[in-house]
Amino acid sequence: MAKIEKHFQTLFECMADSVKRPNLFEKDENLFWDDPYISKSLLDAHLNPEFDGASRKLATIEKTVNYLTKNSFLKQGDTVLDLGCGPGLYSSRFCQFGINMIGIDLSKRSIEYAQRKAEEQGLKIEYIQGSFFDINYDGMFNRVLQVYGEICTFPNEDRDRLLRIIHKALKKDGLFIFDVSTRELRKREGLKNRWRFFDGGFWHSGKHIVLEQGFDYPEYDTWVDQYTIIRENGEWKRYHMWFHDYSLQTISEVLTNNGFKIAHIWNSLTGEEYKVGGDWIAVIAQKV
Repeated sequence: MAKIEKHFQTLFECMADSVKRPNLFEKDENLFWDDPYISKSLLDAHLNPEFDGASRKLATIEKTVNYLTKNSFLKQGDTVLDLGCGPGLYSSRFCQFGINMIGIDLSKRSIEYAQRKAEEQGLKIEYIQGSFFDINYDGMFNRVLQVYGEICTFPNEDRDRLLRIIHKALKKDGLFIFDVSTRELRKREGLKNRWRFFDGGFWHSGKHIVLEQGFDYPEYDTWVDQYTIIRENGEWKRYHMWFHDYSLQTISEVLTNNGFKIAHIWNSLTGEEYKVGGDWIAVIAQKV
């Protein structure tokens, strides 16, 4: 009975604590891509061709690669840095077009998978496990690629630091190819506020409860998905996924302030024509 009461108290405390608004871009003690179990779940999500929660769906990835190469935004012989390459879904395909690829990602499991697949396919791709902020290239790349809104996950000071790193890494007139989410996407999807029970799932192999809570920071065009994972033994961990949304005006100002100018815009990197009110803005920015 005492054990049940203790677990109930833990659950109650977690639920009560989960409704507290975290500080803007509050950092987590636990990084889910470092967790042995969750990192496997994340890799499985990346590799699921019909799921776009980690990487975009396979059909969208292939359409993006074909569009960018067909229109010579990435060309044979280019040297390209893929930031947040994950398991190499883009890098491997661009490499098959004769593009020299270097990919970097924080996830050790994803990088190991990418390295293994490149070796199996006979692709010469350099994959690096590490942080974007630790790279120090100088005028090496024709293009830098960062897809699926990853730049949205950084607070302003980190975003600007990353843009300076990218600017330095690019050759003269080099291109930074990326996309950002808009507030329209958040309005459509809404904020999460629910709990669910699982007997094995993405976050844990055994029985657990997931508390999902969303918080909006409209004055900063920022929102967060918060996940509190409570295991059967009463242990719990919390993870935050932060996103800073942009409009064409705000992303243009950010790029200008960091030495870039917009060369092309769309609603997606598949070439969908830009229209105000879309969920995404895809950008090719030129180093100036």
